[in-house]
Order: sequence, then C-alpha cells, then structure tokens
Amino acid sequence: MNFAFVSGSVALDFVGTVQSRRDAPLDLLTTTAQLSEWTASSGILDAATTATRGDLASAVRLREAIYRLMLAAADHSAYPPEDCATVNRAATPNPVRTELRPDGTVRHHGTVGAVLSTVARDAIQLMTDTPQLVKECAAPRCTRLYVDRSHRGSRRWCDMTRCGNRAKAALYRSRHA
Repeated sequence: MNFAFVSGSVALDFVGTVQSRRDAPLDLLTTTAQLSEWTASSGILDAATTATRGDLASAVRLREAIYRLMLAAADHSAYPPEDCATVNRAATPNPVRTELRPDGTVRHHGTVGAVLSTVARDAIQLMTDTPQLVKECAAPRCTRLYVDRSHRGSRRWCDMTRCGNRAKAALYRSRHA
C-alpha cells in the first residue's frame, strides 16, 4: 500500500487515508493489516505493530472525527461535541514511547492505541495552535487536508508532485489547445 505523507501533520496524513471523499471515496484502511502497515509507514513507530479489529474500528472513528473537526476549524464553526469526545478519548492513553539509546539512535515503540493517541494529540495541537493553516487541496478530485506553512499562505495543493503538477499540466494543455 502506498500511503502519502504530504500534509504536514500526522493527523492530516491519517485523515488522508480516505481519498476522493466527495465523488469516489477510496478507503486505504479497511483491514487490520493496512492499519498495521500505516503505523510503520507513518514513521510514528519503527516497525509495524499488530492491529486488532477493535483497533481498526477505533482508528476509523478517530479518523472521521478528526476530519469533521478540521473542516469545522477551516469554516470557523463550532466543533461537534461527539467528535471532540472521540479525539479526547483517543488522546487519553500514553502516546508512542520514544527511547534514546546509548549509540545515539532513537527507538519509537508502542501499541496501536499509542499510535492513535499520538495522532489524536497531533490533531488537538493543530486545532488549538494553527487551525487557520489547515486547507483542502484545490485539485477538483482531491479532498486531502494539509497545513499551509508557505511564506505567503498561498499554497493550493496538497502535493506539488501529484495534484499541483496535474493542475499545471491541465492549465498548460488548455492554453495551448
């Protein structure tokens, strides 16, 4: 599975595991194996951990709650209380454990619950510190949210190599048709 980590936030990259939400949603987290793979691919853990069906159900609930909260933040709307409760519940357990080794390397380890706690805490931090920087990709079929940390705050696409490149190529073709 090719997960994309281009959003500038692990919480938004987690939300991005559903692509094309408006027209043809593609869920990249439908099995416990995919969730386990995401935990390692995200860099939160050094190696994949075994996810259970309960972990998958919790992950999907958290992902959708974060998505709705980020949309509310972008619209300057009140946060849905049930989504706040879901994120707060996920943030309660200890996050991933980071351990410094004598050789100077760092080890990240924990359970799927610890990964979800880390994701939830990242979402809370983003919504409290810089919610105004969260944007949705301007590409018509893309629904990925990202953090716009560009100098002027004018970033339009989640990723230049995907959506931005496609949009610029389409504009070029339309001008030269």
